[in-house]
Amino acid sequence: MTPQTDLSRLRRIGFLTLPNHSMIACANALEALRMANYVAQSELYTWHVVTPDGTPAVASNGLSVSPTLPIAEAGPLDLVLVCGGIDVRHAVAPGLEDMLRRLTRRGTALGALCTGSFVLADAGLLDFYRCAIHWENLSAIREEFPHIDFVEEAYVVDRDRLTCTGGVAPLEMMLELIEASGGKSLAERVSEQFILDRGRTATPRQSARLVARPRPILPDPTLARAVKMMQAAIEQPQGVAAIARRLDVSPRQLERLFRKHLDASPSSYHLGLRLERARELLRLSPLSITDVGLACGFQSAAHFSSAYARRFGRSPRAERSRVAGKNIDQQSPLVR
Repeated sequence: MTPQTDLSRLRRIGFLTLPNHSMIACANALEALRMANYVAQSELYTWHVVTPDGTPAVASNGLSVSPTLPIAEAGPLDLVLVCGGIDVRHAVAPGLEDMLRRLTRRGTALGALCTGSFVLADAGLLDFYRCAIHWENLSAIREEFPHIDFVEEAYVVDRDRLTCTGGVAPLEMMLELIEASGGKSLAERVSEQFILDRGRTATPRQSARLVARPRPILPDPTLARAVKMMQAAIEQPQGVAAIARRLDVSPRQLERLFRKHLDASPSSYHLGLRLERARELLRLSPLSITDVGLACGFQSAAHFSSAYARRFGRSPRAERSRVAGKNIDQQSPLVR
């Protein structure tokens, strides 16, 4: 197993920006380094914004960063952060994943901001690592890469891989690097400059309300346990009788709880959970429609298609086509 990386040695950092990357994620990480240098009154960190060929990547907000260098001209880098965003699958240039593999062979640590984790995962560079990614992508990417331990933390440092979600999570992750290099006092002074309260755990979790959707407020503990069991059994759904038996209640009592608090039967509620997961996979994963159905507990393609159409008003195939059409629109040069 690769030993835990000494974060204090990660001083020369490359921000590998992909088309449609999240600028807020990239800027938060980069600005943390700039502020560390400012507060310490010393050049603790150097950084470059890079792309494979030096052409600035246009972010999802229509802006790009200059100067941008070809990664080959950035000099030795201790850490390369892949900056992802919208439609990351179409943002990977030919040869990019091979380049990342070469970097690891040279001892370069790798990381990812926002959906940049997908690029590392697809290159086989996160197998058997813990990895953070935005809550919206969790269900789909877990199905696609079973050898990666996707977690609900806002960021993760696992050996020589540093991954985080979007928003302010990159800033929090970089504060951990800053603390390793300059001590807790420096990290706190940087936090104060950004008016950021670090009075939390070292690896804050993404909001549970978002990570495990749908999760309504459930006043009854037995009902809450039943819903949690259903969420954990998407691929192999259990019957109402089996769930009731595990909860030590009668099927009729469980039925009453669902009717009273959720206005649905247990079976229809569980079906809804499975169909919501199917929609996520159709929108965010490359799994075939058949595999999506199987991953959500449908043994029959016809049953999956008809149930999906009843709930969402379109077939799984139409859903996938609709998403493909949106992806084409997002690649338009127009600012959206």
